[in-house]
Amino acid sequence: MNLHLLRVFLTVVEQQGFSRAADSLFVSQSAVSKAVRELELQLDLPLIERTGSDGKAVRGIQLTDHGRAVFEHARAIFALERIAVEDVRDRVELRQGRLRIGASTTIAAYWLPQQLGPFVRRHPTLATELVVGNTEQIRHAVIDCAVDVGYVEGSVDDPRIEATLWRSEPLRLIAATDNPVGAKRRASIAELSRQTWLLREHGSGTRQVAQSLFAARGIEPARVIEIGSNEAIARAVVAGAGIALLPATVVADLITMQRVRAVALGDDEGLTRPLYRLELRNRPRAPALQAFLLDEEI
Repeated sequence: MNLHLLRVFLTVVEQQGFSRAADSLFVSQSAVSKAVRELELQLDLPLIERTGSDGKAVRGIQLTDHGRAVFEHARAIFALERIAVEDVRDRVELRQGRLRIGASTTIAAYWLPQQLGPFVRRHPTLATELVVGNTEQIRHAVIDCAVDVGYVEGSVDDPRIEATLWRSEPLRLIAATDNPVGAKRRASIAELSRQTWLLREHGSGTRQVAQSLFAARGIEPARVIEIGSNEAIARAVVAGAGIALLPATVVADLITMQRVRAVALGDDEGLTRPLYRLELRNRPRAPALQAFLLDEEI
């Protein structure tokens, strides 16, 4: 069924005349008449009564039984079109829709809230979701389109993903206040190797940085304990369970309150790690995501 011809027929019935329909559609009256006749030919059904039982021309627009049925179908079809147009417009103007953000734990807890809070207040009718996981989990979520954008702490080597440097985050090596390694001007490789190291699980960006430090400095930990949360690791350090390399933002308050000490690393005092924004390569950005990313630039 040709939807253009169907739209012309619907307009003729709604305007109750070929001339008024032509004015509404900005075409000639002959073009409207031709379109209606062509639709009747395509459907092989008479839609409009043109002569009465007496053989005289019918005045006005009177539909055959077939025409009334087609008219109702046309009304339903173009009503759905209007709904679709209004829905798309609402999404473009951010009156509705959904934004799904994936983030590794530290970014979700410390970095994103300051951007997410104002965004949510500006767009109260937009459904916004924050999915939290480690770097590997967020990578899979981006690939599966379970999230629109991901923010992670570790490097991601996947040709399907566009990884953009988002910001750099300072790191601190911390120890309990009664651990002698924290009182040193600079901890030696041997001292650091004798320590119990508290590490995040495999797939975590924080663990990747710690392992890079081991390789770069030749550190071979005597013991490793795996804990699945940066905050839990920080509390375990306070309790004397071991030492840990953690984001500075996670441990700043503990250092200020002197519940832990920062361990000096000499020329590695400025140790940082990159944070990345992940998007599926060649996936168009939805209007909600475009607005959220625009806030990053402000």
